[in-house]
Amino acid sequence: MKSQIELSSVKKTAAPLDMPKKRLEAGKNSIIFIVLCFVAFLFLIPFFWMLSTALKTSAEVQSKDVHIIPEQIQWGNFADALNAAPFTGYVGNSLIVSILAVILTVFINCLAGYAFAKYKFKGRNILFLMVLSTLMIPVQITMIPNFYILKELDWINSYAGLIVPRAAEAFGLFLARQYILNIPDSLIEAARIDGAGEFKIFMKVILPNIKPLIGVLVIFTFMWRWNELAWPLIAVSEESMYTVQLGLAMLKGEHFINWTQLMSLTLLSVIPMLVVFFAFQRFFIKGMVNSGVKE
Repeated sequence: MKSQIELSSVKKTAAPLDMPKKRLEAGKNSIIFIVLCFVAFLFLIPFFWMLSTALKTSAEVQSKDVHIIPEQIQWGNFADALNAAPFTGYVGNSLIVSILAVILTVFINCLAGYAFAKYKFKGRNILFLMVLSTLMIPVQITMIPNFYILKELDWINSYAGLIVPRAAEAFGLFLARQYILNIPDSLIEAARIDGAGEFKIFMKVILPNIKPLIGVLVIFTFMWRWNELAWPLIAVSEESMYTVQLGLAMLKGEHFINWTQLMSLTLLSVIPMLVVFFAFQRFFIKGMVNSGVKE
């Protein structure tokens, strides 16, 4: 009986001591939540401004009086913008380029990352550092040499010219190598004992175990290719091959810009990226965390 009384008294005294800690924790979580909401609001301001501009009349956009909420909502601006430019053609070209680039880039980066992570060959580390050093070279420096190569291959105004020059990325290779390092060598050795070839090991053992990494690479690669402007501006001259970003850039007139049409099409151009992100977001955080950790 005494021991039970002592235990109950200890619990009663311990409970009040835990209350301040719980309240402090709850207060910290509330502050973090408020800060994150504020940061999210800051990130959403440009999108809200685009939507507001897209729904205004041209006179209201050019007016000196700034209104965040349109006085008269013009949903017809989206239809007018689609009729003013062959936007569906631009979207089709961007989808072809982005999807094919994602497939090719992710496959090459994962295959190269597997080689650097699990194969031991002479000069492996030096070669890997040489590949990573290309991250310090501005993309603009390589554009002119790449253009001359495309000209010799007759790839100007073609999908190959838009996709192949950026088919392998040092950033993606780095992520792939770091992630594949965490895969146990015993899985690969067991597959070899069972008689599997090296490429079959990559397809049947490595790829199923790096789905979070693939999700990360898909998001980044699609975003980069979809938003790319400088390279399509060099590699493409025919309007039939314009991508979304190149088409939006060409909508700007020399003396006048129709902001309602431009903002309407810009908002529509964001939709494919959002679809890809939400489709692969469950892999995003896990893939980014694991790709930089080696056990």
